[in-house]
Amino acid sequence: MEWLEIIQRLLLASFISGAIGFDREFKNRPAGIRTHILVCVGATIVALIQYQISTEALETALATPELASVVKSDPTRLVAQVISGIGFLGAGTIIVTKRSVLGLTTAASLWASACLGVAIGLGMYRIAILGFITIQVVLSLLNKILVVSTIKKLEVKYIHRVATKEFILDYFVDNHVLVKDVNFDVTLTEEGRIYTNIYTIELPRGKNYADLIEDLSLNKNVMQIRLIDV
Repeated sequence: MEWLEIIQRLLLASFISGAIGFDREFKNRPAGIRTHILVCVGATIVALIQYQISTEALETALATPELASVVKSDPTRLVAQVISGIGFLGAGTIIVTKRSVLGLTTAASLWASACLGVAIGLGMYRIAILGFITIQVVLSLLNKILVVSTIKKLEVKYIHRVATKEFILDYFVDNHVLVKDVNFDVTLTEEGRIYTNIYTIELPRGKNYADLIEDLSLNKNVMQIRLIDV
């Protein structure tokens, strides 16, 4: 393989993975531009090595037909190691807490960058470019085109049962928040009764949970409010 061809493939890998990494860094995710470039370029280098090994094995077999039966090269061996090995780096970007899991999309984008690097390293430019376009559309545009309403549990602790409960229900009605279920609990303290309601709700399009929590917390009787994943 000529020097120019190697440089072209490495530059294409850097550009494509850098664009994917920019989206992640712009959204303040764990892995940014440099991480994605390193992953993609590394995968490209491995694919180039595999391509060179396969080419040399084929040339040796053609030059010495008597050795053709013993000269072997598996063109997928190193590539398979890249695809499976990148998992450890992706796993490092996933953050699991009691209420949420973060970093799954970043881990997937790292793995996809490695796949693009393999395609570029093997000279499959059409696959690499079309794959890059698809990944960019998914990362940058899909959440704007396709909005999926999520169901959450909202826990609200409050005092003065009747007045506060009516305030919450009126807010839900006025803002078109769909209440699918509700659980009630009451705790007796020296200061009085503390009520805990857990609402299973679905927000309408254009409404977010941050605004909902802020609006409900303005009521002086609300002591605590938080989201619980379903």
